[in-house]
Amino acid sequence: MRANIFPIYNNSLIVYKEALNNVRGINFFKMPIVEKSNLALLAKKELPEILFITTYPPRECGIATYTQDLRNAIQEKFGHSFSLKVCALNAKETEYNYPDEVKYTVQTDEKEQFIQMANRINSDKNIAMIFLQHEFGLFGGENGNYLLKLMAHLKRPITTTFHTVLPNPNPKLKKVVRKIVDCSDSVIVMTKTSAAILKSDYGIANQKIAVIAHGTHLVTSDETAQNKSKIHLADRIILSTFGLLSEGKSIETAIEALPKIIERFPNVIYLVIGKTHPEVLKRDGEKYRNSLYEKVFELGLQNNVRFINRYLSLQELMDYLQRTKIYLFTSKDPNQAVSGTLAYALACGCPVISTPIPHAKELLDGAGINFDFQNSEQLAEATIKLLFDPKLLKQMRLNALHTISSTSWQNAAIAHVELTKSSLARHKVELKYELPKISLDHIKRLTTSDGMIQFSQISVPDLDSGYTLDDNARALIAVSKHYELTGDVADLELITTYLDFIIFCQQEDGSFLNYVDREGNFFLKNQNENLEDSNGRAIWALGEFSSYQHLFSEKLLNVAKIGLEKALRNAATFHSPRAVAFTIKGLYFYNLEKDNEIIRIMITQLADNLVSKFRGVSDKNWKWFENYLTYANSLLPEAMLYASMSSGSLLYRKIAKTSFDFLLSIIFRDNQIKVISNQGWHHKDKRANDFGEQPIDVTYTILALNTFYNSYGEESYLEKMEIAFNWFLGKNHLHQIVYNPATGGCYDGLEEHHVNLNQGAESTVSYLMARLVFEEILNSKVEVQLYDEVFQTS
Repeated sequence: MRANIFPIYNNSLIVYKEALNNVRGINFFKMPIVEKSNLALLAKKELPEILFITTYPPRECGIATYTQDLRNAIQEKFGHSFSLKVCALNAKETEYNYPDEVKYTVQTDEKEQFIQMANRINSDKNIAMIFLQHEFGLFGGENGNYLLKLMAHLKRPITTTFHTVLPNPNPKLKKVVRKIVDCSDSVIVMTKTSAAILKSDYGIANQKIAVIAHGTHLVTSDETAQNKSKIHLADRIILSTFGLLSEGKSIETAIEALPKIIERFPNVIYLVIGKTHPEVLKRDGEKYRNSLYEKVFELGLQNNVRFINRYLSLQELMDYLQRTKIYLFTSKDPNQAVSGTLAYALACGCPVISTPIPHAKELLDGAGINFDFQNSEQLAEATIKLLFDPKLLKQMRLNALHTISSTSWQNAAIAHVELTKSSLARHKVELKYELPKISLDHIKRLTTSDGMIQFSQISVPDLDSGYTLDDNARALIAVSKHYELTGDVADLELITTYLDFIIFCQQEDGSFLNYVDREGNFFLKNQNENLEDSNGRAIWALGEFSSYQHLFSEKLLNVAKIGLEKALRNAATFHSPRAVAFTIKGLYFYNLEKDNEIIRIMITQLADNLVSKFRGVSDKNWKWFENYLTYANSLLPEAMLYASMSSGSLLYRKIAKTSFDFLLSIIFRDNQIKVISNQGWHHKDKRANDFGEQPIDVTYTILALNTFYNSYGEESYLEKMEIAFNWFLGKNHLHQIVYNPATGGCYDGLEEHHVNLNQGAESTVSYLMARLVFEEILNSKVEVQLYDEVFQTS
């Protein structure tokens, strides 16, 4: 590796890897970084434990599924911070073959078992805290009051999630709920309506209540899903409902609406997805399902209704939902606070027609229509209205995705951990965000045979937005680095595409145009914009690519070399400090192999330009190159450091560190990064807005921190790199993910109250650049740890 942070081991690296392979009988070269990390943590200490008290799969129950999804999300986000175990609730005369994470079980109809379980938990010193999932029917006794025996004896912090909050409680119910709250450090509800009921009807203090929405699964675009779908329903218009079947679902309301809908749209098919609820099955058998079959036959709807009497895998369920034109939610229980099925439908971009339970009233603004309980006439009219208006349906799909995005399971995991951080701190839990696996899925989705498309609508590439030199230059750098680290031969086609696009944009005089339409024509706005930064960025890309002499064919390297040398005719005329800085970076990498004196002189001349700007503006309190901070700020001090590394100039090095540390003092606050807002730059005499953060600026900061850490070895730079990268993973003012692990795309920006869900080229490539920095560092660290292990034990 050219930028290995543990260079002392470089000469022995191959010997050590061969030794490691011989000792362990493994192939280190092909091992994923996660597995390398696990090998390096052989002496890993036992982690503090979070215990979930809940129903759990294979028990078929909505709360069981909810808990499994939440547990998996916390594991995915913070798996090296603590262990996640389950105390499973068993109903009378039932046994389940539970997975390994189930540590305890409780028979809920036996009061004594709750006290025994409290004693077992109290004696387990490793348990740091408890997440308790509450539903009245899950616990024995009147209003589930057996639970109080457990809670009263527990000596661990408890966070209780109320899945149902009943309004207008009778005195006995109110007393039970208040005692549960008294025994809890905090309580979670899933809607604002439920929070309001707890405060008004139960007298619960506001500060004890947190609203964390029901989690949802991230999915790729519906277009992508339909292309890959295994569901073969020809051109049928799909309406659907899913969930464990019971009379409270009021499926007959939808069936009774169908004749009127089918008059207008004969190819409609209504899918009723899911098994009968196990408790209903034990009590009544299939009485309710059979009544629905009879109604379908009575109304002559055999060709328009299909029952899928199975408990579907998550992937199957998402497949059905993404093929659904409209999701029907027909529950007749006005006290049903929340529905996971409703949330999942919205997450798949389904417009929803729903009865007005609190969850639906809060979520469906612009994403669906509410109708009165058991009113099949209203349901039919609403369905017909939407099916007659494809434009409205499409807008509702987009609204659904924007409405529900903040409720992803990843965000739910972050919210739960943030809520309980003080409790976990007592056990000295160090919260560590897990690195997502590297994915080029969205990079490939954005790339055509011509180049990388500029924008996306959510995760669907917008070909009408055309292409830019900027995006293809960044993509060349990022995918070349990916190829260096992984050796994935599929990268070569992408790399060739991006390089060809850069050369296509180069003009006879060596300069570059930036904007290209979908037909391959240059946009007129190329003539009206200052393209210096784009030209500098192209030089950086060609220069860094040229440094991979050991990776790429001579033919490709010559293409880059000729393009770069042609572009340098104009470099001396650049006025933009960022264009100058990009060019310095490109020339530094280009010269690593060449070691050419003329290139060094050119770097010095460009660096002197930045020195002049710095001296003309900086003072005791403002140590910068301009009177304001705009975008890509970290690039400027990083370029000065590269110039120092090229020339040996101590002046460049001093200005690099002074300006960089000044910038870091502004953008790192309260153990969090807040890059300069694009909604008003940070001026010398006026601080920027706090919102309007873009991934590209976080990435430039990470790249610069890495360069400074490699040069200075200061641990504070490494710590800030981790803080900055965690911005993508949810350590930001919204506590929401900016990188989408389902698509491999990165959202376009972090606003004051929401995340911009569009996953364009700039943000997605920027994330990949930042992620690859950590892959390189992790490789280096693990290599050193394993090197020590092998040679100390052999």
